[in-house]
Amino acid sequence: MPRAPKSDWPRIAGALGAVIPRSALHPAVVAWADEGGDAAARGPWAVAFSGGADSLALLLLLWAHWPERRARLTALHFNHRLRGRASTADARFCAGVCAALGVRFAAGEWAGSRKGASEAEARTARFEFFQSEFGRRRILALWLGHQQDDIAETLLMRLARGSGTAGLAAPRPLQAMPGGRVHVRPLLTLKKQELIAALKAAGAAWREDASNETEDYFRNRIRLEGLPAWRSSATDRDALAGAALSRELLDEDDRALEAWVDALAPVSADGRQLDVKVLQHKPRAVVRRALHRWLAVQGANAGDLSRQGFSALLTAVERGSFTRFSLGRDGFAVLRKGFLVFEKKPVH
Repeated sequence: MPRAPKSDWPRIAGALGAVIPRSALHPAVVAWADEGGDAAARGPWAVAFSGGADSLALLLLLWAHWPERRARLTALHFNHRLRGRASTADARFCAGVCAALGVRFAAGEWAGSRKGASEAEARTARFEFFQSEFGRRRILALWLGHQQDDIAETLLMRLARGSGTAGLAAPRPLQAMPGGRVHVRPLLTLKKQELIAALKAAGAAWREDASNETEDYFRNRIRLEGLPAWRSSATDRDALAGAALSRELLDEDDRALEAWVDALAPVSADGRQLDVKVLQHKPRAVVRRALHRWLAVQGANAGDLSRQGFSALLTAVERGSFTRFSLGRDGFAVLRKGFLVFEKKPVH
């Protein structure tokens, strides 16, 4: 695809904003950005910018629809160094777009890059770079280019591993992260093909990642084989819109269950005790979340608890009777007198 001249990018951004108005973006994101109700919304924004169609559309729409934020917007590009010259060309393309738009650009490279690296390793390296930039620039809001196809892909992937409502409700339009940070996804109301059609109509060029066309990763196999077959079988339905609606409903249910646990307040202020008495006769979903919260506070003491181990401990908590359950190498989860606590193994 031919590269747009440098002087064209502001015009392209404006044209894209006309094709995709603010009203087409996720309403929760628009309200959050406009109301500025928290520090993340009021402070500087960062956008993850790979140079692909989704992230390019996101950057251009931010530039077009929030002109007052341009001076405090940073595009973050991470070079995984997995595709040789193509990766270098991606970084050069992104830098050029940002220069034309007058947007601050920050790039990083993966020092530990190697052939055969997993998708999880690459993602971890990318977010470590993002975290370093957040600290340096005091950024709390990271805008990400996930769209409706990503919702369906994530749903199918997480169904395969047995996720509950919290996992199936991803990716969320507004996702609270540690340290007051927020991940922001305004494109979840739009399909991939809608974004591509809009970019073409605006005269934009973007970078294509050839590795997305290989079957090396589970997500790629879902994208290339599973998702097209699933969509084509739903001949009288918009499968992507259906998946997006299911995600919204699952998110509502998950928030309701979390609010129920909040109201019960079963974990003590210091995190040491889980009050099993207040959980008696409550739905298993509520007890499960309370136990997850208590285990999270225990940190390393919780060890590498398997799914089977968690289920056994969950059953014990539901019963409420005395239990002594091995929890890692250092101690036990002990349930007595209506409270679950962690007890260290005696040192001999």
